[in-house]
Amino acid sequence: MNVQKMMKQVQKMQAEMMKVQEALAEKTVEGSAGGGAVAVTANGHLEIVAVKIDPAAVDPSDVEMLEDLVLTAVNDALKKAQEMASQAMAQVTGGLGLPGLPGF
Repeated sequence: MNVQKMMKQVQKMQAEMMKVQEALAEKTVEGSAGGGAVAVTANGHLEIVAVKIDPAAVDPSDVEMLEDLVLTAVNDALKKAQEMASQAMAQVTGGLGLPGLPGF
């Protein structure tokens, strides 16, 4: 295979991956727990960007339940964000699963 041609393909893939990574910062997913009592929004860079808690979920005598709901919602949001990032990158890389890239 022609080395120059291969290098051009790699450069093109790198440019496309940068565009996808930039776009992922703008895309969000939501994780929730307790039937929506706690909702957490994450972006494609696996950053939590919002947390919403229904006031009905706040029971001062049962803080542990609220902590569990928040933890579950955060993990759900991060899992969805990671899946979104993986799918977006797979479109560019053809599913190669390259190490060091968000979502892999």
